[in-house]
Order: sequence, then C-alpha cells, then structure tokens
Amino acid sequence: MSIPPLETERLRIRPFGYDDLDAIFQILDVAPGDVDIEDSVAVAQAKGDRQRWLEGAIRTDDAFARLHQSPSYGDRAVVLRAGNQVIGVVGLVPLLLPFGQLPAFRHPGARPAQPVPNTSEVGLYWEIASAHQRKGYATEAGAALVRHAFDKLSLQRLVATTTYDNIASIRVMRKLGMTIQRNPLPDPLFLQVVGVLENR
Repeated sequence: MSIPPLETERLRIRPFGYDDLDAIFQILDVAPGDVDIEDSVAVAQAKGDRQRWLEGAIRTDDAFARLHQSPSYGDRAVVLRAGNQVIGVVGLVPLLLPFGQLPAFRHPGARPAQPVPNTSEVGLYWEIASAHQRKGYATEAGAALVRHAFDKLSLQRLVATTTYDNIASIRVMRKLGMTIQRNPLPDPLFLQVVGVLENR
C-alpha cells in the first residue's frame, strides 16, 4: 500500500525515479552546504551515497507495494506541474525519539528533566529547493500528505520536528494546523520544536 501519486493545484507528488538523482543531490546535499562543491572527491563520494539512498528508496517502495504491506513510509519527489521540475522532497517517516519530554506526550506526574523512553511517531517531512522557497510549496505538499495520511491511511496523528531557530519550518507547521510543542530540554537537537496534528 504505497503512497500513490498525489496532485495539488501546482504540484505533483510522486515516487522517486532513478533520473531524479541530480535534482535530489542539489536539494538535499549541495544546497544545505553539506558538500563542498569545490572538492571533487567529496562530491563524488556524497553523490554516490545519495545514489545508493535513492536506489534503496525506490527498491523499498517497490517491495512494500508487491507485498501489499504498510506502513507507507518514504520520501516522495515534489514536482512542479508546470514544467515537470523536481523542486523538493516530502514524505512520511518513522520517528523514534523521547517524545515524553514534551508536555503533550508526557505521562501524568512525569517531570521533563527525568529520562524518558523513546516512542514511535509518524513524522511529516519536507525540504524545498532554496530557489522555490517562500512560495507556499512546502505547505501545499505537506497538506496533500496530511490528507492522504488521515483520509486513506487512517493515522491517528502526525508530527513534524525541527530546531528552535528554524522559523520557516515552524511557520509551515502552523499553516498545516499543527499545535507547536517546545521541548524544555535542549536535546535531542531535532526534538526542540515539534508540530503535532491530530486526526479529528
């Protein structure tokens, strides 16, 4: 039960293909500055790693579909319907983190300073190429996945995680209707701010 292609007013959200490598490498590795593009050895290694990631994502998606299994986790390409250009990534991902540090997840009587066990949640993830940010694409793609997750997969809840200083991501969380939870503890890094959206 893989996530089918989804369409919005401006976007097509579809499974990855092997020819998406260059676009995804630019969006996920080069643009964030994770790769020094002046270092040809580092570029070759990083691109090889990203190619293996892409191949694994495609194989995993195919395997789940053939076995008729859930969960429908995984990243999808965000493509402009006008021009067919890949401009980002969106997906549902498994998260295993100490969510009990947050007030909305905390057991009654537990204090935030106490160590808490990891629990599993379904995370909503997005990344849009810098040239296409501030145009509402992350919200549009995220909203399409929210509808699919709630209407077709009947998920109880989705979360999105980020750091205290990622104002743009927090803004998208709010636009998606998420309740914002701030972790009173600084760690783990990507549990500093969590958007929570319940299926009502």
